[in-house]
Amino acid sequence: MNAVMYTKYGPPNVLKMVDIEKPQPRDHEVLVKIYAATVTSGDVRLRSSNFPPLFWLPARLIFGLFKPKKRILGHELSGIVEAVGKEVTKFKIGDEVFATTTMLKTGSYAEYICLPQERKKGVLGLKPKNLSFKEATALPVGGMTALFLLNKANLSKGQQVLIYGASGSVGSYAIQIAKEKEATVVAVCSSSNVDMVKSLGADSAIDYKKEDYSLIEKKFDIVCDAVGKTSKSKAKKILKQGGNFVSVNTLTSVKEEHLNTIKELAEKQKIRPYIDKCFQLSEIVAAHAYVDKERKKGNVVIEITH
Repeated sequence: MNAVMYTKYGPPNVLKMVDIEKPQPRDHEVLVKIYAATVTSGDVRLRSSNFPPLFWLPARLIFGLFKPKKRILGHELSGIVEAVGKEVTKFKIGDEVFATTTMLKTGSYAEYICLPQERKKGVLGLKPKNLSFKEATALPVGGMTALFLLNKANLSKGQQVLIYGASGSVGSYAIQIAKEKEATVVAVCSSSNVDMVKSLGADSAIDYKKEDYSLIEKKFDIVCDAVGKTSKSKAKKILKQGGNFVSVNTLTSVKEEHLNTIKELAEKQKIRPYIDKCFQLSEIVAAHAYVDKERKKGNVVIEITH
């Protein structure tokens, strides 16, 4: 099967298309023929080994000190179940599914992947019926992370919510999840992305290049840092008493129930993936180069099977 591998850390061109053996599912696993994957910030960080200084050595010890331990990247996928192990009860051949692997597992930059039916090395579920494979593959990481963060912040009906980095994958879902709760949403992004965040439901937007959000007079129940580039001390300046700050920099614990919730929201048309660009698997270097620029809106999708 075709797959994209990397054997050393570095720029996008360390990614190489190779032909490797098709995996076979173990008793508790399903074999998924992958139709689409994505390029997430996590993929880019693993490829380049661009970890914060404090975490650089621990991360390299986990992911590979001198070269990557797991050579196929890719955290999100959608596709069709092609085979099942004898102990699998939740899925059957022909099921349309979407999933996220764990940071350690990865592996969706390939034509096939084996995943356990239970959450050990990822979260697997039936694809939302109203979404294409390309749309569904962009749901899990951003959608579940946004849901986890806003749940952690105790999001409730009618609150005032500020989302920093609102035009990214997590931010684009956070806007929609907050609006589903009838919150008032202020999006912080660049001026070029204002129309995009308003199309997703943001009530107003702040251009971070022109205005410091922490100096505005309005107070908020929740400040959600969707890109890991602001701080609690800064957010405190605009939080109401008892307000909550949440950030993607904190440990995120996503569960099967989170995947089920975003699936339901998607099927009810309460949330939708925002897809910036689509690339073929053979264009993976260009896709990573694009995400490296840190200007992507929403999600970047890799089409693997037509």
